[in-house]
Amino acid sequence: MKIAIPGGTGQVGTLLARAFHKDGHEVVVLGRQSPKPAPWRAEQWSLANVSAWSDKLDGADVVINLAGRSVNCRYTAQHREEILQSRVESVRAVGQAIANAKRPPRIWLQASTATIYAHTYGAPNDEVSGVIGGTEPDAPDAWRFSIEVAQAWEKVFDEIPAPGTRKVKLRSAVILSPDRGGIFDTLLALVRKGLGGTSGDGRQYVSWIHEVDFIRAIYFLIARNDMDGVVNLASPNPVPNREFMSALRQAWGTNIGLPAAKWMLEIGAVFLRTQTELVLKSRRVVPARLLQEGFSFTYPDWPVAARDLCEQWKAERQ
Repeated sequence: MKIAIPGGTGQVGTLLARAFHKDGHEVVVLGRQSPKPAPWRAEQWSLANVSAWSDKLDGADVVINLAGRSVNCRYTAQHREEILQSRVESVRAVGQAIANAKRPPRIWLQASTATIYAHTYGAPNDEVSGVIGGTEPDAPDAWRFSIEVAQAWEKVFDEIPAPGTRKVKLRSAVILSPDRGGIFDTLLALVRKGLGGTSGDGRQYVSWIHEVDFIRAIYFLIARNDMDGVVNLASPNPVPNREFMSALRQAWGTNIGLPAAKWMLEIGAVFLRTQTELVLKSRRVVPARLLQEGFSFTYPDWPVAARDLCEQWKAERQ
């Protein structure tokens, strides 16, 4: 297959490009900056000049749009505008490129986020009965902003006509791999330093997916011509933060993990110029559609997944 990945220069894009390239597929990654050397094709793109790169999507079997400014920042007015516009405008640009194609892709997988669902300790959110967030009592402004971005992201995707191209929205949970600088690497660094204890009150659910299952789910969606619309990419077993961090400490082989109260996290977020949403919002998301369609997870349970990721992390750094 020929697979084009706009916005694929980050961790998730690299994860997919690496897997597709290893399996013998033609991979084209589009990024805003001058391309860095890679085993696959890397091209530069500009949202303001679609005609300069739209031919890269012509003849592709699959387009996976991952473009969007990083949300790992303080939500200033300028950053909020950049986060929103980078997502909305990238979807429009990809849609225009597909419309210009003589041979449009048969499937367009569009990144979204499981953050769109409501903060909850109760029933899990699936694609049918899940509650969209933003109206929870006392929800922080930053949480509402993230949901508004996700809704705007999906709305513009839904509005773009793409006859002959199947469209899927990927509401992904936290994707965990042992790569340097990734979320798992960051969490494990806390554990290794004895700081990987409970965050806040520890009741908030963590929705996650192992890199192996994320890649397998993408392949599954590419092959299933009858699946479109919203698909949750998450393990079927989200766990409370207290259990999540405990299992990670056990997988690493330590019992020491200093907890971090909510006020400590808020202060730390200011100094690190980020937000506490990632660790304090309760994301209880399940992949109902994948399970209903027969997808089988290699790593459905966090303790097993944590052990595998720790072993990979060690092996890659020896």
